[in-house]
Amino acid sequence: MNTIVEQKPTSIYIPYALLVTALLSFYIVFINKVDLKPGEVEYPAEAFLAPEFELTSLQGGKVRLSDYRGKVLFINFWATWCATCKVEMPSMEKLYQRFREYDFEMLTISVDKDLSLIAPFVKEYNLTFPVLLDPDSKLAKQDYKTTGVPETFVVDKNGIIVHKAIGPRDWATDETMEAFAQLIQRG
Repeated sequence: MNTIVEQKPTSIYIPYALLVTALLSFYIVFINKVDLKPGEVEYPAEAFLAPEFELTSLQGGKVRLSDYRGKVLFINFWATWCATCKVEMPSMEKLYQRFREYDFEMLTISVDKDLSLIAPFVKEYNLTFPVLLDPDSKLAKQDYKTTGVPETFVVDKNGIIVHKAIGPRDWATDETMEAFAQLIQRG
């Protein structure tokens, strides 16, 4: 006698899987953090809210981080004198061009003290993404605790840091583009 086993649709398991994932993430980020020695994880880091800021843009005017809530943000600290920044800038421009029409914004923050060097640099590298100014490195050092340049923070639509990259990257790889596409598609 053949019996047919009724299979439940996998969609009913999705809420449970999400709940388990959320609880595990909460444990890893908040509960388990108690076991860390001081200084092991320093804010801001992945899974933390990105620190708010207000900076002047290269074109003039003020830009606040909170103005971009609801968008995926690529926040990059850089300088004109940084050789590895020059290496990653073309791939950043490709990433920006690919997603700028979606819920995505790239905010690059120059830590150059000599502001007169920035516009020629932007022109030389044909950069079209927004450039903000932090000539005293106050935001970079005090609020974002950068260790140098380039340093990048990827922030989700809720303002949570989901990735921190120290040093240059090729931001135009197929894998990176797909990761950003998925992050942008999330609600």
